Amino acid sequence: MNRYEALTLVEGLLPEKRYKHTLGVVETAVALAKRYGANEEYAEMAAILHDMAKYHNRDEMKQLIQSEGMDPRLLLFHHELWHAPVGAHLATVLAGIHEREILDAIRYHTTGRANMTLVEKIIYVADYIEPGRKFSGVERVRELAHEDLEKALCRAVAQSIVFLIEKKQRIFPDTLECYNDLMLQKEKRKYE
Repeated sequence: MNRYEALTLVEGLLPEKRYKHTLGVVETAVALAKRYGANEEYAEMAAILHDMAKYHNRDEMKQLIQSEGMDPRLLLFHHELWHAPVGAHLATVLAGIHEREILDAIRYHTTGRANMTLVEKIIYVADYIEPGRKFSGVERVRELAHEDLEKALCRAVAQSIVFLIEKKQRIFPDTLECYNDLMLQKEKRKYE
């Protein structure tokens, strides 16, 4: 599937506001991929498709999580997390995407995980800082993203965890593992 076909597919699945968000993520992801030497085509395709399941029927998402052998813990957490792994599945089914790096970037764009690839980090950060995002702390993450992707990712994940704690919501284990892994990598770099 080429860029135009992917954008057309996603435009048909999303309300206008979410499609505009997607275009912002695409622009940001491509810029970050150029800046950090990632595969630009993979980053662009993952950005285009990252929210394709955002408005998918909740019962169907639940059924797909079960029938496709996705992490069953997802069903114990807020349904907002479901669209990422379901989106990775739909990217294969509807868009014919089979590149693992693209699918994992879609799959983990809401939770993060330990040992993220460069494209996964770019999609997570691009989704967090795209130009339409307006919330406390986003400007600092935007600044960091142009200086040091690891620092931007650390800040974004930490802010997300604090946000969930303040809302008294549970935190998906992959997010905690992501944060701990980022802190471990930071400590290792300090001693190199």
